[in-house]
Amino acid sequence: MHQPILKNKKFKQRRTKRPSASSPSASDGLKIICLGGLEEIGRNMVIFEYENDIIIVDMGLQFPEEDMPGIDYIIPNTAYLRGKEKNVRGVIITHGHYDHIGAIPHLMAKIGNPVIYTAKLTAGMIKKRQEEFTNSPKLNIQIVDPDTDKINLGRFEIEFFRVNHNIPDSFAAVIRTPLGTVVHTGDFKFDHHPLHDKPADLNRIARIGGEKVLALLSDSTDADWPGHQISEHDVEEELDKIFEKAPGRILLATFASLLNRVQQVITLAEKFNRKIIIEGRSMKTNVEIAHQLGYLNIKPGTVIEKNEFNKFPDNRLLALCTGAQGEHNAVLMRIANKEHRFIEIRKNDTVVFSSSVVPGNERTVQILKDNLYRQGAQVVHYKMLDVHAGGHAKQEDLTLMIRLLNPEYFIPVYGYHYQLILHAGLAEKVGIPSKNIFVADNGQIIEFTKDGKREGEVAGKLTSVKVPTHYVMVDGLGVGDVGNVVLRDRQIMSKDGMFVIIVPVDSHSKKLTAEPDIISRGFIYMKEADVLINEVKKRVVKIVDKHISGKYTDRGSIRGQIRDEIGQYLFQKTERRPMILPVVMEV
Repeated sequence: MHQPILKNKKFKQRRTKRPSASSPSASDGLKIICLGGLEEIGRNMVIFEYENDIIIVDMGLQFPEEDMPGIDYIIPNTAYLRGKEKNVRGVIITHGHYDHIGAIPHLMAKIGNPVIYTAKLTAGMIKKRQEEFTNSPKLNIQIVDPDTDKINLGRFEIEFFRVNHNIPDSFAAVIRTPLGTVVHTGDFKFDHHPLHDKPADLNRIARIGGEKVLALLSDSTDADWPGHQISEHDVEEELDKIFEKAPGRILLATFASLLNRVQQVITLAEKFNRKIIIEGRSMKTNVEIAHQLGYLNIKPGTVIEKNEFNKFPDNRLLALCTGAQGEHNAVLMRIANKEHRFIEIRKNDTVVFSSSVVPGNERTVQILKDNLYRQGAQVVHYKMLDVHAGGHAKQEDLTLMIRLLNPEYFIPVYGYHYQLILHAGLAEKVGIPSKNIFVADNGQIIEFTKDGKREGEVAGKLTSVKVPTHYVMVDGLGVGDVGNVVLRDRQIMSKDGMFVIIVPVDSHSKKLTAEPDIISRGFIYMKEADVLINEVKKRVVKIVDKHISGKYTDRGSIRGQIRDEIGQYLFQKTERRPMILPVVMEV
């Protein structure tokens, strides 16, 4: 396996021997394959493959959809890399959000546990998450400085440039290959007046563009929004006004990983002499990591413990918490439901939702807001004031990135399909030929090869070949063991419930020893459905007698007959299809 070469005074260079390109998997082209992130928000993971060398950018999770009951999250499918583990030279992680790091504990062992290259804060967050997975391998993480470092991974040479996002240490990857330079932006925005962060180096990005970029993979998450993303400076000005006017306690909810916002809130709390309590496991963990690594500045005495919270006047208190998306067990929801251990809503409280609503969460967030209003709180959210700046470039900034890098080929990534299409339209407007814009699906191979007709030129193609990308679902300790059949069963039970029919049969006479017992969960309320239940029992007795009066067959045959006939009867009476579970017990 190749050892990395990092070109910086901190790192020693190593000579390595590259595997022969004559192996069956070798190819004279560059392949780019997105295993996720092209048809959803999340599950971001991109493979770059040249001959026997593979690098990976990001390894994230996707949160479950509404029709996935019980699923914790979804991770990329790495079946394509099976048998190629020794070819994986390294993993590049662009920043510390879970949709970019969340799959690491589950996938690293499957791909040979290669070295992870990332910035310092991201490394700290990856290490902390890994502690929760005791059976996962110990990770080999190499910290890189996005401003100076270069790494050699086989035939790939990678350097970086910083981008603005809503978490520090975010960067883009500049991947130099034998066929040309490919730039992957990661999640980004342009903020010319960032707080607690460095602005993107537009001159450096333009210099890279001047060196001829073969292809650009660019973040499409906010491609459907016109204009520019607002600056974090604007957000701080609005929050400052809220802190100044709030008559009582402030409860501010945001994403646990939105560390730039956390620093803003801490700074304002110190300015207005408010004591902070941090609530939410993920929030506490991220604040602890960022503070230890020097990414958060907190004056001694600013953060207090829970037993001190009610010792201060209301106008000197701030609760920084999770739950702005209406998550069931998150802190803000528990407060609104009066289930929190020591915080209850008071009439002078100001609740700030310092995040936008993730698609799919609109209803839960609205119910949460209503509940807070009912209890007398003043609620502030991003539609009322600029209390949140997204972390993703809107159309004007997306266009600027394309202009600065001026790629020959353009590949929109990280978004829903319609967002990729809109982003592709922006690229075409600034002069990228439509034939050079590839809007791919998950798993669809994009290939670049030497152009046989034009010497020294490279031709790109969106092939029709796809690698496996079906969902790998994580449910508790199970990874990938919940497939379509199990998920379909859960969907049926969540929609129409479950109907259990227990049939006791004498093991010798093969006759019923008692009437069938019925259990209903989520289908009907049995105390109010006596007629239906009694009719079901009669039909079950007839089915069993029919089998016994003839030649007794196995229990599986009886169960199948009960399932079919009772299922048809229940649908006729209720127009619902519960999951029917016949249990034939020989006693």
